[in-house]
Amino acid sequence: MTWEIKGSCIEEYDNYAPTNTTHNHSLTVSSITHTMSSPKVVRWGICATGGIATTFTKDLLVDPTTRGVKHIKHTVVAAASSSSQSRAEQFLKDTGCPKDAKAYGSYEELVKDPNVDIIYVATPHSHHYQNAMLALEAGKNVLCEKAFTVNAAQAKELARKAKEKNLFLMEAVWTRYFPLSVYVREQITSGRIGPVARVLSDNSLAADPEKSFSDGKHRLVNPDLAGGALLDLGIYSLTWVFQTLYHTQPEKTRKPPKVLAALKQYGPTKAADETTTMILSFPRSEEEGGEAHAVATTSLRVASFPGGLKDVPAIRIQGPKGEIQVFGPAYRPERTRVILKDGSVEEKDWPQPGPGKGSGWYNGFGGGKNDEGEGHGMFWEADEAATAIVEGRKEGNYEGLDESIVIMETMDEVRRQGGLEYPEKIETTKFPAPV
Repeated sequence: MTWEIKGSCIEEYDNYAPTNTTHNHSLTVSSITHTMSSPKVVRWGICATGGIATTFTKDLLVDPTTRGVKHIKHTVVAAASSSSQSRAEQFLKDTGCPKDAKAYGSYEELVKDPNVDIIYVATPHSHHYQNAMLALEAGKNVLCEKAFTVNAAQAKELARKAKEKNLFLMEAVWTRYFPLSVYVREQITSGRIGPVARVLSDNSLAADPEKSFSDGKHRLVNPDLAGGALLDLGIYSLTWVFQTLYHTQPEKTRKPPKVLAALKQYGPTKAADETTTMILSFPRSEEEGGEAHAVATTSLRVASFPGGLKDVPAIRIQGPKGEIQVFGPAYRPERTRVILKDGSVEEKDWPQPGPGKGSGWYNGFGGGKNDEGEGHGMFWEADEAATAIVEGRKEGNYEGLDESIVIMETMDEVRRQGGLEYPEKIETTKFPAPV
């Protein structure tokens, strides 16, 4: 028996009577693990061919059974580069895509491909709105990189369009789908440390911006790419705040935080932020522990781990009964420590699965290379997106569109308080954008 996704439906090429289903809590996908002889195949189109697209695609093509996922399988049927078809062809070769995958020299061609079930948008976040809207208008499901958009107005328009078209849409905040993140949220909802009272979260990079980005074209400082620490790095600081203080609350009682921000603008143009500090106050009922606070920080000037040392937690989640510490970069954490009031300590390492040693397979990002056979961790979000499509869901379970919008509204307020605006051509909600 073989399954494939055709447009918005699943085609079955053999008769199949579903058997009993059970929730597999070892997976980060929120899905049901189906007992069947063959997985359902979801066909991806990759929009852009840069570093993040390369890392994602290599992870995507790893056999899902290496991480205990048996109900779905991923394949790449097309990729597009905005610069040339030849670049897309080279990308497909470099990432090990099937030989029959199509290469396109424009995103318009990609979204018209009838064999694509879902588009992964991997362009700079300054272009997410236009590229995701292009895919939605063409009737394609979308997994869009973070930060979701440049502002909340754009995020709302994408959500509206997805609902209008009855399509799946999810922000690709990969960290939320790590087993480590699932574990942390479970410790919170179980009450192990009591109601969370405070979260401290940092994601910073000592990049020496005057030296590293002296021409002003790098995405971290270029205003035409919505540059700055907040949208590129600070989204991870906020991810930990929101997934521990907002997402863990009952959906009906979740309320947006009050925001107090300090934003230091970068360079003579003052067109990007180099260091941003956010104090967030989340209103909650007394039964839920009362008001909770968070401090989220991000910077291009100072590092979370000076000298590369990682023996201090990037994230601290504190409650009256104890504290959860998360080690490693906020975006790709590696270890947790739970310290309880009685002095007991529980430490866990969370290695990334993959083909394993001896496979000759490598992945990484930004010039770095993981150990042989170790995945980068981007397959977890892909599993969730594919599972949602198979199940007929239109949003991810670990961050729905409403939450993505609240986070964008938070960053809007941070920018407003810091006086940071981007060019109208990338802040606009008009589609296509005015030339």
